[in-house]
Amino acid sequence: MKVGILPNFTREKTLDVFNNTISYLQKYNIEYYFDKASFEQFSLNVDESKLMDNIYKNTDLVLVIGGDGSFIHAAKDAAVHKKAVLCINAGNLAFLAGLEGNELDLLQNLIPGDYVSDKRMMLEVILKDDSGECLLGYCLNDIVIARYGEIKLIDLDVYCNDRKINSYRGDGVVVSTPTGSTAYAWSAGGPVIDPDLRCVTLTPICTHSPLNRTFVFNENSVLKVKSSKSAQKICLSADGDKSLELNDNSEIIIRKSDYYAEFIRIKSDEFFDILNKKLT
Repeated sequence: MKVGILPNFTREKTLDVFNNTISYLQKYNIEYYFDKASFEQFSLNVDESKLMDNIYKNTDLVLVIGGDGSFIHAAKDAAVHKKAVLCINAGNLAFLAGLEGNELDLLQNLIPGDYVSDKRMMLEVILKDDSGECLLGYCLNDIVIARYGEIKLIDLDVYCNDRKINSYRGDGVVVSTPTGSTAYAWSAGGPVIDPDLRCVTLTPICTHSPLNRTFVFNENSVLKVKSSKSAQKICLSADGDKSLELNDNSEIIIRKSDYYAEFIRIKSDEFFDILNKKLT
């Protein structure tokens, strides 16, 4: 077994968790490597023989050390290579963490394959304008389409399978996967959804529209969001990435991706067990 390690050293606790992880991997004789590109960002002395190009392609699974943001970005890259990730918490809530920093002895379960792999639905985001259609990327948590720069209400039209669903006047909308239901959509008043379900939700943000509740669509629905007025400053962000400013004639198309993120779960905790532990 070859294990890749992706630590996010911008987290305060990561270095300690990282060092402890290495110690346990050595103890259990698990072969491990570091992503060469990510380690070039940090001034750490590591054995160069442990550095590997394209860690997702050349390892069997990936250990991610950080918080939910780190886990989400790594899981999306791993999904393209059909690899699973094990998330080790070095952040705060970390809903997606498979292990806490004090549970690293459970890494020995990787050797006999004593774990399960949870598949999580992902979305793909497409920008359509006068120049055609362009795939912006994939999303594991949510896509936020919101006001940009100025503190003004914006007007958006939302369609499902080319049928108009509603017009919203407010701060924007959040389109979420079940995994992302405990993120921004939840803060905006959306429901908590079991991540084993396959659906897409749309939650308005501080809307003045009469229909101000979350819509839940089936997994095969194709959503379209576009501005209903000219000269509005609107932006898009997928999974908290850098915002992209949209033109007046832009349309955002959101649909289920063919890729699925896979999270390794060594412990017996189910989703609602984790939810209660993190929030109590």
